[in-house]
Parts: sequence; C-alpha cells; structure tokens
Amino acid sequence: MGIAPKNGVNHERYPCEIKTAMGFKNIDEKLLNIYKKNVLNMGQIVINRVIRPWCDYDLVYRFTRLYREEKRIVKLLHTFSHTVIEKRREMNSNNKLSYNNDTRRRKRLLDLLLQAKEQGADIDHDGIREEVDTFMFEGHDTTAAALSFILMLLANNPEHQEKAVFEINEVLGIHSDLTFYDCQKLPYLELCIKESLRLYPSVPMISRRAGHDFVTASGYKIPAGTTLHMHIFDLHRKPDIYPDPFKFDPDRFLKDNSSHRHPYAYLPFSAGPRNCIGQKFAMLEIKTFLVGILRKFRMEAVTKQKDIVLETDFVLKTSAPIEIRFIERVEEFSR
Repeated sequence: MGIAPKNGVNHERYPCEIKTAMGFKNIDEKLLNIYKKNVLNMGQIVINRVIRPWCDYDLVYRFTRLYREEKRIVKLLHTFSHTVIEKRREMNSNNKLSYNNDTRRRKRLLDLLLQAKEQGADIDHDGIREEVDTFMFEGHDTTAAALSFILMLLANNPEHQEKAVFEINEVLGIHSDLTFYDCQKLPYLELCIKESLRLYPSVPMISRRAGHDFVTASGYKIPAGTTLHMHIFDLHRKPDIYPDPFKFDPDRFLKDNSSHRHPYAYLPFSAGPRNCIGQKFAMLEIKTFLVGILRKFRMEAVTKQKDIVLETDFVLKTSAPIEIRFIERVEEFSR
C-alpha cells in the first residue's frame, strides 16, 4: 500500500515502509501464536462464566477452576503487553528520541501514550497497558471475521460484487497500488462493508454498567450499577428499522435512505464515548484487503447465506468454515 504526500497537490504514489500501531515491523511469530491462543482461551472462559449463573457471584466464582485459569491467562496476556511497551520504550531510548521535542517523525499509538505519560498526563503504566491490551485484543480477530462475512456476501450477491469492482477499476485505473486517498473514493465498496457489518457485526453483543438511575423509553426503571447487555446482532435485524432485514442491500446506507435512522440504530463499532478505538483503522484494513482481492479474483459462492450456523464467542463465528470459489480476473486487470 502506498501513501501519498500529506501536503502536496499531486498525490503521486510511492512505496512506504509498513509499521504497526505499536511501532514494530515484526514480532516473534512464536510469541504471537501464544498470544492469539491465550486470547481464544480467554474468550471461552468468559462464555463459560456467562452460561453458569452461579459464577455470576464473585465469592463463588473465586473457588472455581475457571477463575484460576482466568487469572493464569490474564497474567500471560499482561506480560505480553508489558513486553511490547518496554521494548518500544527501549527502542526510543536507544535512538535518543524525545517525546517532547521530536516533531519530525510520525508517532505511533504507543508513542503517543508514552509521550502523554512523560508530559504528566493522568495515565500510568497500567493505563498504557490497558490501551495496548484493547488495541491488540480487540483488533486481532474482529477484522478477520468481518472480512470472512463480507467475502461470503459478495460471493452470494454477484451484482453487488461487480458494481464494487467497476468502482475500483474507475478509481485506480491501471495503477497497481492503492493510496490512502483512493480509499476515500470508494463509496459503493463502503456501502457493501457497512451492510455486511449490519448483518454480521464482528462483536454481536456488548455490555455496559449503568452509571446512574434512569428510565427507559418503554418505562422500565434501571437502577445505577445494573449491567446492561445490548444485542447488536438483533438490533441490526429489526424489521421496523431495516425492512426485509435478511436481504443484503448496500443501498440502505445511502444518505437518502439512512438520514432518518436513529444514530444508535447501527452499532458495529459501538457508539458514544466508549466506541471502538480502532474503527477507522479497521475500515482502512478492510477496504485495502477487499481491493486486493476484488481486482484479482471473481468470487463464486460455495457457502450460502442460509446455510450459516453461528456460534457464541467474543467475536461472531460460524460453526463450519466459510467456503468461496476464487476465479482469476484476467479480463479486467491483465493490462
């Protein structure tokens, strides 16, 4: 992926060095695999606790095997995050980079957090680790799940797939690379992504704790401290909000069709002050991946939408793999 100049008028394409939000080009593959395994295990622990009512009481839960396993895995996850933070701090120290005075380089997310701490902001090491945990933990599987469902839906709806391909071809022409600016010029592809996230939100349910007493629009009194579960998956399929809710229809998100909708009727990235920290980055990732796939392949459905059986987990998953047939697009992009 190329990055065009920030302040030049001619957005000439040129290759750039890819770096992560944490500031590393790569991390040991073995450590990453251990981290991913622990994330998956943590998801199973949370689900197992949710489906066991007696584990809802902390006093009881602390005597269970599940609790001991949770403590072990949390310690391993925090150790990984701590290692990432300390390695980045050490790299900056060795390169004699000052967070306060260095204005020439583009700072990564982790650099910004470390800079805030050095400048006296109300954040300590644990606060930085929590932000790093959120970015790595939430982003490692959600985008992959979203891409699986988007590819499946485009394969099952070839007319929308071809409209997206036509748009990509119009924007990129014969260029072989994609720029940040190009990503902003793909409105139909974005409609397809939004509609896919409506049907299959990567995080199908979120929970919040009421900060104060309030009364719902339907008259229910909710006391402060109540844990509230918001079922995004069901919200996105309410026929009074989205007519014919099971149909894949990207035009739902055209301005004329969505301006009347309540802002909280669509929550693939949550909303409000606790919305997803990485939603813009995720959209860029998804667009970049889809452009690469759609320019090279035409997709045909093997797994049908009606055949999908979903499983309960942190991230929306299917009980069986999604299968798609990829056919090389020689005619459009062989120039």
